[in-house]
Amino acid sequence: MSDAVPDSSTQFDEPGDERGDELGRPRELVLITGISGSGKSVALHALEDAGYFCVDNLPPELLRDYMRLQHPRYTERVAIAVDVRAARSLPALVPLIFELRGEGVTIRPLFLDASTDTLLRRFSETRRPHPLSQPDGSGGTQHALVEAIELERLLLAELREVSTVIDTSTLRPAGLRAQVRDLVAARHDRLTLVFESFAFKYGVPLDADYVFDVRMLPNPYYVRELRPLSGRDAPVAQYLSAQPEAGEMLSQIEAFLRRWLPALATDQRAYVTVAIGCTGGQHRSVYIVEQLSQRFTGHGATLVRHRELDALD
Repeated sequence: MSDAVPDSSTQFDEPGDERGDELGRPRELVLITGISGSGKSVALHALEDAGYFCVDNLPPELLRDYMRLQHPRYTERVAIAVDVRAARSLPALVPLIFELRGEGVTIRPLFLDASTDTLLRRFSETRRPHPLSQPDGSGGTQHALVEAIELERLLLAELREVSTVIDTSTLRPAGLRAQVRDLVAARHDRLTLVFESFAFKYGVPLDADYVFDVRMLPNPYYVRELRPLSGRDAPVAQYLSAQPEAGEMLSQIEAFLRRWLPALATDQRAYVTVAIGCTGGQHRSVYIVEQLSQRFTGHGATLVRHRELDALD
């Protein structure tokens, strides 16, 4: 197998005809799952606004029957949300995804996740019970909620492994809607590279497939005139491009990705998220992400996220 990343004319095909089949099956099914409180309803509404026919909380055992339904209006794009309330049926969901793909259905699973601290805060603010919470007569405690969240992570672990993960810990609803739209807009028959900058002091993104630490690079933060700027600004880019370490780091990350992306593509992955972290997520990681995005522009679809900067927008 060649180590070069296929050019933009190469397609990584998944089973299924984009036009749908004679049975009226959807051309594309987006399957939304994830941890309770991570924003599945927001994601589903975003897809509904984008023209998808949406079904919330469909029991997994009904998924195959639903896919066999014929309806001329709803054969193009469908989004279905499945959550832990169907816990007894979840073990059969992952095999079913592969079975339906083998039958010609294009399924794109999206898994929404968030840090436990974020989920605790959201449940506290909304005062809604967790689906796995057990009534104990005490009105619910934080300890019981943490146990429910960890149990849910365990139940959904296998499904998470076969899905594209979106970390919603720092996302506002508008940011989540934008990320969902970007992901489903990317062509499903090509491997999409997602480059994401972040700050280590706020934690590593939960959706990262690969994490690179660039904190050893010279920090523009300590140059007074560069401090208020970001890695997207020309003065910061000029400063870092003049540092030999930055160029070497870029070349090594690029070489790693070029070596392994073909194997990832043949593994039927739809997305690979490459997270680049520095201390504050403002200068070095942002610059590296922007440069990597440019270097891979001609090699298929690329998406750029700047977690800390986007949170300020």
